[in-house]
Amino acid sequence: MSIDPRLQTPLCRTLGCEVPILLAGMGGVSRSGLAAAVANAGGYAMLGMVREDPAFIGAEIDALRAATDRPFAVNLIPAGTEATLFDRELGVCLDRKVPAMCFFWEVVPAAIARAKAAGCLVLHQVGTIEAARAAAGAGADVIIVQGVEAGGHVHGKTAALVLIEEVARVTDLPLVASGGFGTGASLVAALALGAQGIHCGTAFLATKESFAHDYHKDRVVAATGADTVYTDVYALNWPPDSPVRVIGNSVTRALGHNLTGHHPDRLPREHLAEDAGRKLLKFSTDSPLRTTTGDLEAMALYAGQGTGLIDDIPTAAERIAGIMAGARAALARVDGNWEAKA
Repeated sequence: MSIDPRLQTPLCRTLGCEVPILLAGMGGVSRSGLAAAVANAGGYAMLGMVREDPAFIGAEIDALRAATDRPFAVNLIPAGTEATLFDRELGVCLDRKVPAMCFFWEVVPAAIARAKAAGCLVLHQVGTIEAARAAAGAGADVIIVQGVEAGGHVHGKTAALVLIEEVARVTDLPLVASGGFGTGASLVAALALGAQGIHCGTAFLATKESFAHDYHKDRVVAATGADTVYTDVYALNWPPDSPVRVIGNSVTRALGHNLTGHHPDRLPREHLAEDAGRKLLKFSTDSPLRTTTGDLEAMALYAGQGTGLIDDIPTAAERIAGIMAGARAALARVDGNWEAKA
C-alpha cells in the first residue's frame, strides 16, 4: 500500500500499525477473524471482549496471535461488567501479555494502573472533556474521543466536530476520532481537528469478516444517518442512563418521542432470540451475531450516523484501502485539485 506520509501520524508508531485506522472493539462483532484482517491490512485491531467468559477471551487472543504478528488491544468495559468477572477478564489478558488494553465508559483508575503495571499500552474511549482529563490523569496513553454520532453505546452528548478540538486543547496525548468516521474524507477531517487517527465501528461491522449477522450488515448498508436513533431503551445488561445509537426499528418506533428515560429495572423481560443456547431479551444490549436466531429486527442494530456513507460489504482490507484512497483524494482537494475522487 502506497501511503501518503501526511497520513502516517505519530500514532502509527505508538501503536505499531501502518495506517491510522483503528477497529472499534465492538462486543460480539470484533472477534479474532475481523481483528486479524484489520491488523494484516495495516490497521490497528481491537478484540471486543465485553462480558465474555475469560476462557473464551484467552482462546480469542490465541487465535488472533495465530493469524497475525501485528500488535493489538483487547477492549473491556469495567462499568458494564460485574466486578469479579471484570477482574478475571483483565487477568486473562495480562496473563497472556497482550500488548495493549482499551477501556470505555467511566474511567476506573485501578484498571488503568493494573494494565500499566503489567506493561500494557492503555487506550481509553471517552465522550466528555471531564472523562478525557480523568483518563489522562489515570495514566492512559491514547484517548479515543467519541462524538454523539457514534453507534453502539454513546458516552457523551457533544458532536465529534466540536469535542475532538475541545479535548485537543486540554491534553497533549494522542487523540483518535470516533463517531461517524469511516471514510477517507473523515480521516482527513479528524487530522485537521487535532486527532491522529480514526476509530471505526460501523464501517468494519459491515465487512465480510465481521461476526455481525448478515441481517445487521444489510441494514447498515441500507440505512442513512437519519435512520439512526439515540435511545436508552436497550438497557438490560448495562448500568442505567447508558444511551445507544441504533438503526430505528419496531421497538424504537413504538416509543414515539419517548426515546429516553428507560431504567433497566422498569423494563419487561421478554424472550426475543437465542445465541449459542443463551436466551436473549427484548430490551437487552445484545446485537444479532452470526450465531443468533429469533426476532433479529427487534434487537439492537447498532450503527453510527456514518452508516449513510456505507454502501457495500467488502473485506476489511478492502475497507481500509477504500478509506486510504478517499483520504488521498481529500488531501488532493485540500491542495486545490477539486476534481480528485477516491
